[in-house]
Formats: sequence, C-alpha cells, structure tokens
Amino acid sequence: MERRFVYEVTAYPSEQFVRLGYFCTEQGECGLDQLPLEQVRAFEELLNQRGASGWELVQVFFGSNGVLTIWKKPEDAV
Repeated sequence: MERRFVYEVTAYPSEQFVRLGYFCTEQGECGLDQLPLEQVRAFEELLNQRGASGWELVQVFFGSNGVLTIWKKPEDAV
C-alpha cells in the first residue's frame, strides 16, 4: 500500500519567540547557535507539542522575521 502524507507549513513570527532567542547576522544568516539550554528547551517544547498531535518536522527555516516550519503526518492520521 502506498503511504501518503499531509503537509502543513507554519510561520512563527519573531515576536512569538520571546522565550527563544535565535540570532541573525548582519548578512541575514540566522540560527540557534550558542543558545542557553533554557532557550533550546523552549524550541523543544514547540516540537513536542506538534509531535504529540502526530506531526513530524520536515524542515525549519530561520529568518530575521521569524521561523518557517514544514510538518507532515500520514494522511490516514488526519
């Protein structure tokens, strides 16, 4: 049987991450480098919340305006 997936793209504005600090260079390169453990845990909490609903993180993009995530889950789980 062929396995099918449903995808969801979610944008999280930078204002939503008051507990999570991600860093952007002047060139616009952003990432979670050198974060304190508590801030890593905040992002982990977001991942676990979505995971508990059956969503799997496929890709995450960091930008100066926020974070864009791509999630998937099996079509039969929707």
